[in-house]
Amino acid sequence: MTTRQQFADAIAPKLRLLAPGGKLHSEDVGLINQLAELWEKRGGSRHIGKAGLDLIKQFEGLRLKAYQDTGGVWTIGYGHTGPDVKPGMVITEAQADDLLRQDVAEAERDVLRLFHSTTDNQFDALVSFTFNLGADQVGGSTLRRYHNDGDYAAAKGQFARWRYDNGVELAGLVKRRAAEAKLYGSAA
Repeated sequence: MTTRQQFADAIAPKLRLLAPGGKLHSEDVGLINQLAELWEKRGGSRHIGKAGLDLIKQFEGLRLKAYQDTGGVWTIGYGHTGPDVKPGMVITEAQADDLLRQDVAEAERDVLRLFHSTTDNQFDALVSFTFNLGADQVGGSTLRRYHNDGDYAAAKGQFARWRYDNGVELAGLVKRRAAEAKLYGSAA
């Protein structure tokens, strides 16, 4: 079932309560379909594209055995962290892909919640950024404020500020932020 159909199925019963005699007319169905299409375009089923996913994979790298990242956080797969990651843990590449899908889905939801309208490339860059930093840090960022104010050039410039881990500038973060900024600013 498509997301558009799920939306239509969810809203139709509510509209029937408002309709005279509890029956929807063809105009009502047309309106539901238009709303469902708009909802879908605004992010109801928005997912990261290949460019964004490739960026995450490139900079996170694949590690099948748990390790402590530069901040001392236990990590596995493509940058997966959390209480489920334990020292000595080993996973398969398929499990790493599953964890990545789950983690990216969370970052996608965060970007949809935190940022106003985005192009596909902005969305991909912001999902990578949020995947790496977490929604709490991104939510209070100047980058977010500039983006939501429509000052995309200033927002693009903010990526470079996020290159430190525990106060130490990391070459990998410098490169990642440059790649995210480039993707964010490219036409799509």
